[in-house]
Amino acid sequence: MVWTSLHAKIHRTIRMRHLLERNQRLLVAVSGGQDSLCLIKLLLDLQSKWGWPLGIAHCDHRWRIDSQANANHVENLAKSWNISFYLETATQPLNSEAAARNWRYQALSAIAEENNYHCIVTGHTASDRAETLLYNLMRGTGADGLQALTWQRSLTVDITLVRPLLEITRTQTKQFCDDFQLPVWEDSTNQDLQYARNRIRQELIPYLQKNFNPKVESALAQTAELLQSEVEYLETTAHQLKIEAMMGSQEDFPFRLNRRILQTAPLALQRRVMRQVLQEILPDAPSFEHIEKLTNLITAPNRSQTDPFPGGAIAQVQSDWIYIKGEV
Repeated sequence: MVWTSLHAKIHRTIRMRHLLERNQRLLVAVSGGQDSLCLIKLLLDLQSKWGWPLGIAHCDHRWRIDSQANANHVENLAKSWNISFYLETATQPLNSEAAARNWRYQALSAIAEENNYHCIVTGHTASDRAETLLYNLMRGTGADGLQALTWQRSLTVDITLVRPLLEITRTQTKQFCDDFQLPVWEDSTNQDLQYARNRIRQELIPYLQKNFNPKVESALAQTAELLQSEVEYLETTAHQLKIEAMMGSQEDFPFRLNRRILQTAPLALQRRVMRQVLQEILPDAPSFEHIEKLTNLITAPNRSQTDPFPGGAIAQVQSDWIYIKGEV
């Protein structure tokens, strides 16, 4: 085995960030593209040092006429490496990138659970992280959206998603695949500019690289990394503040918040407390407008109230307390 600087970097990243453990069963998501082939090759080469039992999972979205051939290509690679192969094929149309992503993670989780894999490993890179930051920024988001694509997150109680390539750019994965002559499957949908992420990748990032910063991908990925630790701190602090503000809540009013406690907190924490409360109440993720109208009650006059939230709940001020009543 040829040991490259990329092998050393990923080995060090996994160890220092405690991303994976020795002898852990790893299910590797492999599309056949350069990033996932770079990932599986690195994990195979590091296997002797870590003792991982590896499996390959491929998700066929059936978006392309060559999707079955793509799946066969990945299966043949798995056989050549003597790795277990799992295929999940979509049975209904996936009409958006978000729908495809949700289905993919559900499919991977089901495969992992059925076959006793502890971790699902994906080939997301610093380039993906930069694109996600830009995508979420243009749609409108807070720091949580900008730090999306974290190193690891829980998919279920027993299964963790891990992304060990977040410091590696797509240029580096391509060079790695070229150096080792890995048979990359070119996905034609990556060139389809009807998808917003492709326009960011094909048009916006190159424009920024040419006119602003040649290393813009790494710079944006670094921003996401900084935001990740800040978001973790703020979420933990807000959770502690929420518990303090809800102390003394009664069974009849499980969502009762002490305004006096919240009034002494910075606005950033007030908003996060209200978002955490709304996440427990609303059928979908709360919008900025939902969070703001609940936050405004912290300093509103007595007997102020909101209009109904989705689902019918109403928040109302009664002296030092904010009560959330209705269909919760």
